[in-house]
Amino acid sequence: MKRNILIVVLGITMLTPVLRSQGVAAADGQKTLAATMDVYAFPKAGQDAQQQSKDEAACYAWAVDNVGTDPFDLQKRADQNKAQAESDKQQQQAATRGAGARGAVRGAAAGALIGAIADEDKSDAAAKGAAIGALSARRRGRRARGQAEQQAEEKKQTADASAAEGTEKFKKAFSVCLEAKKYMVKY
Repeated sequence: MKRNILIVVLGITMLTPVLRSQGVAAADGQKTLAATMDVYAFPKAGQDAQQQSKDEAACYAWAVDNVGTDPFDLQKRADQNKAQAESDKQQQQAATRGAGARGAVRGAAAGALIGAIADEDKSDAAAKGAAIGALSARRRGRRARGQAEQQAEEKKQTADASAAEGTEKFKKAFSVCLEAKKYMVKY
């Protein structure tokens, strides 16, 4: 028991400067830690702003330990996943750029070869092959681009849902802790 209290006290003393650097102090009119997460706590036992700040810091540390996620880290990871999905989408678009020209060259070569085998005019067969190759390659490129965009969007939605779920669990734990310390909590 004494060890747990010591851990909480150490956590609060280590967490307080971090929270203040993020602009979370309540005494001077800035947002409280709870308010930065859209959790609103009202002191039912007449706690002052300094006590509320200490209680919120303690509950923050407790919720992180019990839930295993930090909502600020979750948001950073979600933003990184969104950026990665956008980067993947742009890479796919760059990879399919020029697909029509490459398809035209392949189609022209295949058309000329077929024309030679079928004893037709090679240039006419090459022109037909180029047109068919370009259309086919563009179609495949559009399909690949569409699939890449869909995958990027799914990845982004998954990251958003995961962050929202983790944040929701954290808010529940944080709220329970504050309620135990005699605060009325809404989020």
